[in-house]
Amino acid sequence: MRVSFSTAAAATAAVLVLASCGSGDGGGGGTAASGELAGEGTGDSCTIEGEVPIGAVLSLTGAAASYGESQQRGLELAAAQLAEKGGVTYDLRIEDDQTDPRQGITLFDQFVNDGVSLIIGPTLSNAAVQADPIAQEAGVPVLGISNTAAGVTEIGDYIFRNSLTEQAVIPQTIATATEEFGLQDVVVMYSNDDAFTESGYQAFAAALEEQGVTVSETITFSKADTDFRALLTQAQQSDPDAIVVSALIEAAIPLVTQARELGIDVPIIGGNGFNNPRLMADAGQAAEGVVVGAAWNSASDNPENTAFLADFEAEHGAQPDQFAAQAYAGLMLVDQAVRANCAADRESLKQALGELENVPTVLGEFSIDENRDAVHPAVVQVVRDGTFAVLE
Repeated sequence: MRVSFSTAAAATAAVLVLASCGSGDGGGGGTAASGELAGEGTGDSCTIEGEVPIGAVLSLTGAAASYGESQQRGLELAAAQLAEKGGVTYDLRIEDDQTDPRQGITLFDQFVNDGVSLIIGPTLSNAAVQADPIAQEAGVPVLGISNTAAGVTEIGDYIFRNSLTEQAVIPQTIATATEEFGLQDVVVMYSNDDAFTESGYQAFAAALEEQGVTVSETITFSKADTDFRALLTQAQQSDPDAIVVSALIEAAIPLVTQARELGIDVPIIGGNGFNNPRLMADAGQAAEGVVVGAAWNSASDNPENTAFLADFEAEHGAQPDQFAAQAYAGLMLVDQAVRANCAADRESLKQALGELENVPTVLGEFSIDENRDAVHPAVVQVVRDGTFAVLE
């Protein structure tokens, strides 16, 4: 397997040769016949002579870089382990969209024309909404590994994701928090210029209504904002039982920090954008008690996750976050789909991804539903002693 990375600005690549390879095409343009991407056997005995080209579009610079960097680490760890497994070799090419949907569109075009069998990413739902239609039109499967906004898989039947939607995670988060803290009245804050955070807001609003919790005030801001003191003072005047926030990590950190500086000591409940070790690292003590719904928790003791934690720690000297775990699981699921029919052309991968069911992963037992969305257990976390712990 070969793993290569290049930024959009310069094709400077650190190439890690992990096994033998070739090049192939799955169906909508490309450079090699799909026959090169079919082999013999099935499952662990599957052997494909040609190399399976996989493109990954991640945000490695720009506002979402902290998410994309974790994803890169997760993908590269999975790639190294699959190379050791043998039988199927992958040419995994990782490109940086610079947290810019326009660059994401360019990279999707590039991968489609290069004949990749599948595209992983992009990091943010905003970019997915704009770039995924390119792959859909060309008949190239896409596996989103962090796209949680509503409607992403509705783009078309080639669009899949292994990331739980906000609609799958947030109701459980609100139900657990309502029971734990006796919520009756809350203030909701969200950035209204981002598809992911808007989707999170909608999920929060629906879940709060379902639980009979009153929203006394809804406050909006821009995803680029960093000074929330005036808005938090406004929220404080409502004397809420909690503040519910849908925001990316760049806004979450100052918002949480400034809330505690202003003496706001009620629970802060965050969406998926809060799932980042930077919350604890940068907000420090202010992050204690923050509640976050998640698709993965490091405390999970399933065998796949236990091994993943140990391997990631050995490689990077630090524990992974949810974005690394979802990326790692994503490439492992792609391999599962390839080996199902021992074929890696675009149409075979599309079919096999749609048939994934009860696959053991670091995320838990994983299936794809009829809408090409992820089905696996969610978890509600609370920051305790500087780490995410399960809120029970």
